[in-house]
Amino acid sequence: VIAMTLDHLAWLLFPGYSLHPLAIILHILGRIAFPIFAYFIAEGYHYTSNKKKYLLRIFLFALISHVPYMLCSISFKEYGWLSLIPFATGNGATRFLNQGSVLMTYFIGLLMLLVNDSNKLNTILKVILILLLAVIAIPWDWSSVGALIVLAIGSNREKPLRQFLFSLIWISVYVLIYSLSLDLIYGLIQFSTLLAVPFLLIYNGKK
Repeated sequence: VIAMTLDHLAWLLFPGYSLHPLAIILHILGRIAFPIFAYFIAEGYHYTSNKKKYLLRIFLFALISHVPYMLCSISFKEYGWLSLIPFATGNGATRFLNQGSVLMTYFIGLLMLLVNDSNKLNTILKVILILLLAVIAIPWDWSSVGALIVLAIGSNREKPLRQFLFSLIWISVYVLIYSLSLDLIYGLIQFSTLLAVPFLLIYNGKK
């Protein structure tokens, strides 16, 4: 939570892709947050006694967080309250990106885990549904990659090497897309998510 707050503070104090040293440092520290949240979202999915209620809670918090998330966004500075309506603002690709907080991404990742664990679906249908959910995840913070990382972590529980390798693949895809479409420096900053690994290695599956 501290890391996430530092990251959002950097976006607020240094709008856009600022190269100010403090902004870069805050964003690097902020990258620690996403993998930890993704990991424990997947852990919550494993431990919860009611998966439907768990998904509903995440979805409700995604709705609640939408307003404060957008209030701190560049879109709000440009378009005001209209930016709170998904897909109502922006030009070109920006109309379909960063339309809401990462909690919606986590929610979609949980839906992917539900599909993956289903005994009623065959492999082909599972792949089709997960790809469809990946498309639905594109507009939200961390996009499809964030949801696929939740899937990678949750579907490889107690297999830390596989969790790490699959997550690294998706993070690398995110770095490439970010670097080519938005900003090279900020694309490379996404590799700072790897700083979360030592913290996650400390976790032993207990409170």
